[in-house]
Amino acid sequence: MVTVNPIRSEEDLEAALRRLGEIFQADAGTPEGDERDVLCDLIEIYEDRHHHIGPPDPISAIAFRMDQSGLTRRDLEPHMGSRAKVSEVMSGRRAITMSMARSLHRHLGIPADALLQDPRAPLDGTEWRRFPIKAMAKLGWVPNEPDPVDNAEEIMRGLIERAVGRGASAASVLRRNDHPRISAKSDEYALTAWCWKVLASAVDRAPAATYRTGTVTPDFLGDVARLSRREEGPRLAVELLAMHGIAVEIVPHLPRTHLDSAVLRLGDRRPVVGLTLRHDRIDSFWYCLMHELAHVGLHLDTGAKDCFVHDHSLRGKEAPLGGSMESEADEWAEEALIPRSAWDASEVSRNPSGMSTMALALDLGIHPAIVAGRVRYRLGNYRLLSQFVGSGQIRQSLEPAR
Repeated sequence: MVTVNPIRSEEDLEAALRRLGEIFQADAGTPEGDERDVLCDLIEIYEDRHHHIGPPDPISAIAFRMDQSGLTRRDLEPHMGSRAKVSEVMSGRRAITMSMARSLHRHLGIPADALLQDPRAPLDGTEWRRFPIKAMAKLGWVPNEPDPVDNAEEIMRGLIERAVGRGASAASVLRRNDHPRISAKSDEYALTAWCWKVLASAVDRAPAATYRTGTVTPDFLGDVARLSRREEGPRLAVELLAMHGIAVEIVPHLPRTHLDSAVLRLGDRRPVVGLTLRHDRIDSFWYCLMHELAHVGLHLDTGAKDCFVHDHSLRGKEAPLGGSMESEADEWAEEALIPRSAWDASEVSRNPSGMSTMALALDLGIHPAIVAGRVRYRLGNYRLLSQFVGSGQIRQSLEPAR
């Protein structure tokens, strides 16, 4: 008789997913087949209770289960019919059939409601025209045609194709505005277009390295933060992240986006950090980068969500229900840049001055702009210590690397 343990924690969940990956091809009616079916039910119940944020799109759901169970596309062939069909489904060119959905649900434990969604729901002609085509053409993102608005659908489909055919993460911005750190005044179509551009740029310059889940930890963030003390720190940080399979793209914000940064996923699940440099300051760059990387380690790696977009002027102003993940990312970012214990013990927390700012920065091995930024944010006074924040330096320092 097979004994299946209950799932009561994230560790239990990881163990169950590993076991599911070992036995998912077991024949029905065998002890391992029965164990697989019970595990599928237990995993679905646990994830529904503890990770319920609405169903992901089908391709993201399949990719997540593959990542968790260590599966390859070849492992999907028994459920989809052939290598060609697997390729077409995962690239968004073929819809998932009912028989595929049944097999994927039964044998891999992927929720049925996620599999039965259509990630390619078409936009109507009016919606295509709502994308800021002229502004995008002015920035060189799309062709500057004689009648760009009249050709909006063709132009936008071209951008989407560059972003691996579908831009599933970006689509969530358009379809479901569940990002608490985005202004209510933001244009969802402009936000989505920006996300597609970030993904398309990342595809063009994708890092050669493979991203490994679990790479981004508090210690990893601390290592990245300490690069800030060097003049070429921003460029070194981008290069270090690329070595770990994480892309960083600098893409200017569009009108009516009120956007500072975001983190998305490529079609192969590698994270992409997008930065607008709307506030081209050293302190802003390092905070935005740390915040997005924190989301990778805390939320993308766990499958809690695939897309975060941010207007950091709203930091701390989110509704409690919607801001918990943002608060978690804030905590990781702040601790990586300036540990709470160091801040509380420092003179700058009580008497902010040029000398105390420099003293803490030297002690921690970080750029003084980061300390100045913390002081300015905590006191709500953005005239203080302005000589340290390095306005206009980030874009210039990164341009040779782009």
